[in-house]
Amino acid sequence: MQSTGTLRGIAAMLLACAFFACMDALLKTLAGHYPPVQVMALRGLTALPLVGLYIAWRREAAGVFNRKLRWRLHLLRTVLNMSMLVLFVYGLKTLGLAEAYTLTFIAPLLMVLIAVPLLGEAVQPRHWVAIGLGFVGVVIALRPEQGAFLSMGALAVLVAAVCYALSNMLGRLISRTEPSAALVFWTTAGMALGGTVLAAPQWVPIQAEHMWVLAGLAISGFLGQMAIAEAFRHGQAAAIAPFEYSALAWGLMLDWLFWHAAPDAWTLGGGALIVASGLWLARSEAPKAEGKKGQAA
Repeated sequence: MQSTGTLRGIAAMLLACAFFACMDALLKTLAGHYPPVQVMALRGLTALPLVGLYIAWRREAAGVFNRKLRWRLHLLRTVLNMSMLVLFVYGLKTLGLAEAYTLTFIAPLLMVLIAVPLLGEAVQPRHWVAIGLGFVGVVIALRPEQGAFLSMGALAVLVAAVCYALSNMLGRLISRTEPSAALVFWTTAGMALGGTVLAAPQWVPIQAEHMWVLAGLAISGFLGQMAIAEAFRHGQAAAIAPFEYSALAWGLMLDWLFWHAAPDAWTLGGGALIVASGLWLARSEAPKAEGKKGQAA
């Protein structure tokens, strides 16, 4: 019988990666037709109605609009998320989805480092080993060309990864005292309103054939945002972060479906190492979680 602590956070992270991989493929599609800031605004605008309906269904409006919310942290997290998405979309204009994932996979390493001073978490040796093996697997799987790391698109994705790591750590800090619904609503509202204002001067009319893309963006972005908020609400960040590597499998599959890019033996070998490191970490965390549950009982 599994614990609802760290293992619940891991499960939520796996779901979040699947949803966000679908969202990233749709973002890459939109990046070829609209400015990055407008794509960010569309991501917020399409998700906001679903977020509002979710909050109404859960009857969590009181927690979302509570005057005691830590507004400065919410604002900072919103700015980080907006910056992250604009930079990532800019990178997708010149990089492939798999290539961009190679660079963003530094985020789990950054989250481990940030969690120590920000959240006061202790990083266990097994966490370092698992994350290190996972990162090696990413390098083996994708083998990015040297020039890719020096392009403006690659630099934008690297900075986006830093923003992403900081945003997730702030989210976990906020979620200690505030509901996940508040995190999701204010981040989405910030992207929708702030993004629209910033994109207005160069707004490009939406093409009719992209309406289905926006619908998919709304659903995948909403579900992914809910899942990521729940993921970092449970368990140690160092234990949950390595499972972001599961996005590699989704990214490779979507690359093959939409851009006809097939993985080679190196990609499959590196992917196997990434999955193995994640599964090993999950197995090492399970006895610890069960032990804590037994003590609580």
